[in-house]
Amino acid sequence: MGNQNEELKEASASKKVEKLEFRGGPIIATVPLVFFIIWAIALSVANLVSEPALILGIVIGLSLGLLLSKSKWADYAQGLFDGMAQPIGVVAIIAWFWAGMFATSLQAGGLVDGLIWFGFQTGFEGGMFVGLTFILASLFSSAVGTGYGTVAAFGILVYPAGVVLGADPVILLAAILSGAVFGDNLAPVSDTTIVSATTQEADVPGVVRSRFKYSIAAAIPALILFVIFGGGDGLGDTAALAELKAEVSPGGLIFLIPFAIVLILALSGHHLLTSLTWGIVASVIMFPILGLPLTDIIHIYQADDGSAVVEGALMGGLSGYFNMAILILFILSASHLLELAGTMEKIMNFFIRIINGVARRAELSIYAIVAFLNTFITINTAAEIAAAPFVSKIGKNMNLHPYRRANFLDTVSSSLGYIFPWSGGVLLAYTTINGVIDNYGIPGVNPIEVVPFVFQGWGLMIVMLIAALTGWGLRYTGKKGEEVKPQDYKG
Repeated sequence: MGNQNEELKEASASKKVEKLEFRGGPIIATVPLVFFIIWAIALSVANLVSEPALILGIVIGLSLGLLLSKSKWADYAQGLFDGMAQPIGVVAIIAWFWAGMFATSLQAGGLVDGLIWFGFQTGFEGGMFVGLTFILASLFSSAVGTGYGTVAAFGILVYPAGVVLGADPVILLAAILSGAVFGDNLAPVSDTTIVSATTQEADVPGVVRSRFKYSIAAAIPALILFVIFGGGDGLGDTAALAELKAEVSPGGLIFLIPFAIVLILALSGHHLLTSLTWGIVASVIMFPILGLPLTDIIHIYQADDGSAVVEGALMGGLSGYFNMAILILFILSASHLLELAGTMEKIMNFFIRIINGVARRAELSIYAIVAFLNTFITINTAAEIAAAPFVSKIGKNMNLHPYRRANFLDTVSSSLGYIFPWSGGVLLAYTTINGVIDNYGIPGVNPIEVVPFVFQGWGLMIVMLIAALTGWGLRYTGKKGEEVKPQDYKG
């Protein structure tokens, strides 16, 4: 009995794996991620992208890695568990859950309706309406921190309204996607902001403050371009327009108060979960005050078949990230394999030889790696997680400040996630507008058509390329972790 207990203790005391060997050398450790990328591309081409399908792809990839492992399979499995247990992933997932609950609470309160009502009151048409759509989508995505939620909400209501008001359908959809890019990149509660900050060991408020100049530098030209090129023929369907106007009201604008609370607290240095919790509490309190049913926030009841059902905004905010949380944990595991096999070290050595101590080359290398992974991994947060270790290692080797590293990681990821026709954001937009065009007799948009016109996305790509080439915004890490300008750096 004593021996059995000892064996159980030894089995339960998981020993962290420091090294793995693969048949064919370190390059074979890339098989799980390479398979996942190919799988994601195939799904995109077939228009079958979904988070569960992507999860299946990474699971198959990790299983192939197991078969190719030269080390003990038990060590391989433990290596996967160690990758999943990294604080980076856990912190990001918990933050997503809070951000999701906050976003859906604002949506349930009618903030989207309020913003769109405000747009209608301006009387803008054609290109002016497209420009206003970009502004409103940027505000909304910054408020709720979800680009996908922005695409879905604005695609349902703003897209048909804009087409009727004389907006070009392709440019209008590009404006919605660009607004999603803006908030996904800048919002303190955005999943990409959270991931970029936590993976680079930076605080979210500081990252947001340092990133603002890049976002605005891209947004101003984007707004001008949307106004200039946004005009279309319009449908002149006054009945459809009247129907849309009847669906929105100004009441939801009051939910800008919880948004302001979260924004002020987050930018004042409070912990992200603290800021979001107060935002959620403020949102929930406003429901009974405004006479809105609390069942829109949380509703637990027994279905006809006797099973318990949990519904409402809070549950929707949580469940919306369940699949993504699982996917991220698996991608973290696959990335960790590269560390254990020495693949990461070989890749880093290759880039370090090219960089040769030159900050410009380091930042261009970071830019290229992040862009490459986002080109092939259709969900930008997943691509960001995969790229984060490379960014961290190259950046730390050059002593680049965490804010600077996080900004390159996030701006490129947020941009490309809403540009390529196989990316999650564009596919979601395509699906969303296809669900409403028949109701109003308006044209849809092919995902390929929208690619050149996501001005905020392309603008951010150009801005960050210029930043890498010229050193604009370059900061090193000081002895106490502070930002140091190049002229003051004594590295």
